[in-house]
Formats: sequence, C-alpha cells, structure tokens
Amino acid sequence: MLTMNGSHINHHSFLLTGIPGMPEKNSWMAFPLGLLYTLTFLGNGTILSIIKIDSSLHEPMYYFLSILALTDVGLCVSTLPTMLSIFWFNAPEISFDECITQMFFIHVFGIMESGVLVSMAFDRFVAIRDPLRYASILTSGVIGKIGVAVLARAICVVFPVPFLIKRLPFCHSNILSHSYCLHQDIMRLACASTRVNSLYGLIVVICTLGLDVLLILFSYVLILKTVLGIASWTERLKAFNTCLSHICALLLLYIPFIGATMIHRFGKHLSPIVHTLMANVYLLLPPVLNPIIYSIKTKQIRKRIVQVLFRRKGRA
Repeated sequence: MLTMNGSHINHHSFLLTGIPGMPEKNSWMAFPLGLLYTLTFLGNGTILSIIKIDSSLHEPMYYFLSILALTDVGLCVSTLPTMLSIFWFNAPEISFDECITQMFFIHVFGIMESGVLVSMAFDRFVAIRDPLRYASILTSGVIGKIGVAVLARAICVVFPVPFLIKRLPFCHSNILSHSYCLHQDIMRLACASTRVNSLYGLIVVICTLGLDVLLILFSYVLILKTVLGIASWTERLKAFNTCLSHICALLLLYIPFIGATMIHRFGKHLSPIVHTLMANVYLLLPPVLNPIIYSIKTKQIRKRIVQVLFRRKGRA
C-alpha cells in the first residue's frame, strides 16, 4: 500500500527477501532454518532448566549464563516470525509498524548479548582474582542489577531509532535485502537524507559494541596478569580453562559482526547472497552454538545433562 505525502510516496509495508535473486528456492531453506530454531530453543531451554533445577549451579557464572540464554532466545524470537513467513509460507510482506517493532527488538537483544558477555568477562576476572570472595562479591542481587543495567542500556540506545526511521519519507522500492528488518536496511530505502540516522547508528555501535570490546580486552589483560602470577602450571591451566567457553562465545558474536560490517561497508561488488549469508550467520549462529559450547566445555552442566539422559534411558 502507498500514500502520497507531498511529492513523496510513503510505503505502508515492505517486502522481505529470502534467497536474493532466487525467491523460488526459498522453500529449500525451510527445513534447515526449522532445525536451527529447534536447536536454539532446545539448547537454551536445556541450559535454563538445568541451572534452575540443580542447586549446585546456583552460582554467579551460571546466573550470567542464564541471562545469556534468555537473550539468545529473545533474539531468535525476534527473527522467527518473518523467517517462517518467508521460507515456510512464502509471505514476504510485512507492515511498516511491524517492521519497525521487529527492528527494535533485534537491535535491543543484539546489544544485550554484547553487554552480557562484558558481564561474564567481569565474572571470570573476579572468580580468578579473588576466588574466596567470589560468591560474596557477585551476589544474586548484584547480578540482578547488572542484568537490569544491561537491558536498560540496550533499550535506551535503541529507543530513538524507530522515531528516526519514522520521520523519513520512503519512495521507489520497498524491497528490503534481508529476511528481517534492520535499521541500516530500512534506512537505505529513504528518499531524504539519512545522515542523522547514519551518525546515530555509528555512535551507538561505538558506545556499545566498541566500548564492550575494550572492556572485555581490559578484563582479559587483568585475568592474564593474575594467572601468570600463579606459581603452579596446573592451576594456571585450570584458571584459563574456566575462560574457554566465554572466549568461544565472544568469537561467535564479534567475528561474524565484524565480517558482516566489513562486507556491508566495502563489499558492494559482492553477490547479495554473501551479504544475506553473513547477516544470517551474525544473528543465528551464536544462539545455536552458545548452549552447545557451554554444555561441552562446562563440566558441571555436561555432567548434569548426562545424568538426566541416563536417568530417562533407565526409566525407559
């Protein structure tokens, strides 16, 4: 639907893109995407259930892991409606307001994920630097406040974005280049200057993801300094091993983000499929793999999962 606004035409809806240039192949992705979402909900649901049930896991590290799992679930729920609409039901149209709402939640949960990883870096530093006071420093109340702060920061920085988009007139094409709505994707369809949007988007990235990376690096410098001060090599390896899952989660989030950003900025000549693939990897890969990594690398969670599986097998 279109409405005239002065000399411009404003769209009431957008068309999302599945596989660029090959819409007839969208159905091919229905099963793989369904499997990815199933693994995401099953994996993160398992992590949350085990931490809730097992009182021995009621420790700061696992509380932060619960927040990460909830964030991953929120990110998947944000993209799920349009993914199903396109690849399962071949219905790419989305209303303007629905698109803005989805955009808001995707960016909020994306920034939250980064903030949670900063919190987990601080958790690892405290656990290694002062293990005797670890539980007394990071109490459930402190962790709750950190979680609220991470959520509040994400909402506050993303809150102006829908209003910045709504002030823009849209004309010509209403076809977005992804299977979900992103600020930079909607912005490029505007008929007016998007300098304010671009500047604000850059400021948000620098003040959130950029600052988070610096804080994480600083935390690991302090962790490394503390570990190197430990006399026993066995204890050093043990301390480093507690950070491996977190390091993997960091790589899963930031490497695809950097790759997608670089391709968006400097890969204009590349096939649209490459842009779509990198954007999907950035949003879909961490929620799928985070629970797998923590289940494999965290002894307590792995042990609990094995106990539950064997108990069910014994009952059968």
